[in-house]
Amino acid sequence: MSLSRRNLLKTSVAAATLATFGLPSVAQEIDELVIAYNVNLPSWDPTVGPSAVNPTIQGFYQSVFDLYIPQNPDLTFGEGLITGHGWNDDQTQIWMDVREGVTWHNGDPFTAEDVAWSLTRAANAETGNPIQFIWGKVENITADGNRVTADVKEYEPTFFKWMSFLTGYVLPKKYYEEVGAEGFEAAPIGTGPYMVEKFERNAFVRLKANENYWGGAPAFKTVTIKFVTDAASRVAELESGNSHVTLEVPYEEFDRLKAKDGIQGVAEPISDIGMIFLNDIEVMTDPNVRKAAAHAIDKQLIVDRLLSGYGVPIDTLQTPDYVAFDDTIKVGYDPEKSVELLAASGYGPDNPVKFTIQTTKGFKPKDYEMIQAIVGLWRKVGIEAEIEVYEIAKHYELRAADTLAPAAFYNWGNSVGDPTTSTGFAMFGPSPHSVWDGEDTFNAILPLWGEKDEAKRIAGWKEVDRHIAEEAEVIPLLQYVQPILHVSGVAVVPHRSGALLPHLMTRS
Repeated sequence: MSLSRRNLLKTSVAAATLATFGLPSVAQEIDELVIAYNVNLPSWDPTVGPSAVNPTIQGFYQSVFDLYIPQNPDLTFGEGLITGHGWNDDQTQIWMDVREGVTWHNGDPFTAEDVAWSLTRAANAETGNPIQFIWGKVENITADGNRVTADVKEYEPTFFKWMSFLTGYVLPKKYYEEVGAEGFEAAPIGTGPYMVEKFERNAFVRLKANENYWGGAPAFKTVTIKFVTDAASRVAELESGNSHVTLEVPYEEFDRLKAKDGIQGVAEPISDIGMIFLNDIEVMTDPNVRKAAAHAIDKQLIVDRLLSGYGVPIDTLQTPDYVAFDDTIKVGYDPEKSVELLAASGYGPDNPVKFTIQTTKGFKPKDYEMIQAIVGLWRKVGIEAEIEVYEIAKHYELRAADTLAPAAFYNWGNSVGDPTTSTGFAMFGPSPHSVWDGEDTFNAILPLWGEKDEAKRIAGWKEVDRHIAEEAEVIPLLQYVQPILHVSGVAVVPHRSGALLPHLMTRS
C-alpha cells in the first residue's frame, strides 16, 4: 500500500445584508424559512478541498446535491440516486443501479453517465478529492443503460458506506464540463431538494425549492441560511425573531429559550464526538505526558457542569452507536496517576510541562469553555497549556499539512458509524485527516483496511482502539447532543448525522 500524507492529503451577517431578508414573524404563517447556521460555506463543490470533509457543512450540500446513497434521520441507509448496489461473487467488481426520471436543476436529464463520471473524477488524484484514497480503489467505471459497474483494484469493505458520507455526491457531467470549476462555483447545480438562488460569501445563501425533486418538493419554497458563527448572535437571531431555526447554542440558553412561548427545542445525541488530537511532536512524544493529560480530565464533570448534562463521555473514538464500540476500554479520571506519570518524566506543579492547545470558540456549544476547564484541570497536576483560538477552516488547513499544535480540539463526524471513518482516518498517519505518525498504530491499522472477514475486521479495530487508549495517542471526550431551537410555526426533524436539513422541515 503506497500512501503518504502528502498524497492523501464571528461573524453575524452585515446589517445591510440583513435588511434584505425582512423580519420573520412567529405569529403568522412563514413564507420564507430563515435559519441561523453556525458555520460559513467556503466552497460549493462538495467533492474537493478541505471543506469537503467538514461534517458541519454537509447540510448545505445535501440541500442542493444528492448523495449516491442517502441516510435516513436515524442513520439507516435509504435509496437515492442509487437504487441498488452490490459486489460480484469474488468481490472483484461492484455494480450500481441508477434511478430513472431525475433531472438536474437546469433541466438536463440525470443519467448513469453522471454517476460513472462523478466516481471517475473522485478516483482521480488530480481532482483534489480528499477521499480519493477510497474512491481510487475502483477503476474502469462504465455505464450501460441504468447500470454502472467498476473493477475493484483493492477491496474496500466500506466503499458503499462512503457513498453516504463525505464527498459522496453526484455532480452533473455535461454541465460541469461546459462551465468548468469556476463556472460551477459561481452557479452550482445538483439534483437535490433545493436550488441555489443567491449566495453572498460570508453572509448567506438563499435556496429555492426544486419543485421537480424526485423525492417530493420541500414544504418551504424559499429558505435563507445566514452564516452566524458566533453562538450568542445565534441566540439573538432566534429570540429577536430574525431567524426561525438555529442550532449549536449554549445549553443553558437552549433550556431558557425552549421554555418561552413560541419557541421549541429538541436535543438528541448525534454521531459527532468531541476529541483532542495529539500531534506526536515536542512533548507529546513522551507517553507519560500524553497519559497524564488524558487521566487528568474529568469528562463527566465537564458534561454535567458545562453542558448541563447534554453529552455522553467516551474513552475511544467510537460512540455507543458505532459498530466497533467496546465499553470495556476505559481511560479513567485519575489525577494522582497523572502526577506520578509526570514525575517520572521530571515534571510537576513546580516544573510544569508546557505546550499549546488549539480550539474553536463558539463552533460547538462550550467548545472554548471546555478547553478552558481542561487546561485548569491540567494545571493542577503539572501541565501548563496555552490556548490558541482558530476558525474551523484553519484547523483543516493545519491538519492536512500535519502542522497542528501538540494538542488540538476538534469535532469529528462519523454518520456511517464505521471504525475506519473514526479511528481509522483520525489515527492512520498517511491519512490527510491524521497527525499521528506512530509506527505501532500504523502497522496495526494497515491490514484492517482490506479485511474481508467482517467479524475479524471489527475485532481488529477494537484492539486498535485499546492500544490507542493505553498509549493515550488521542483524547476522546464526549458524544455530542445537538441542541436545535425553532419557532413553534416550524416542525424540525433532527438528523442523527448532525446535518440540519431544511427539506425535512415543515409548517406545524
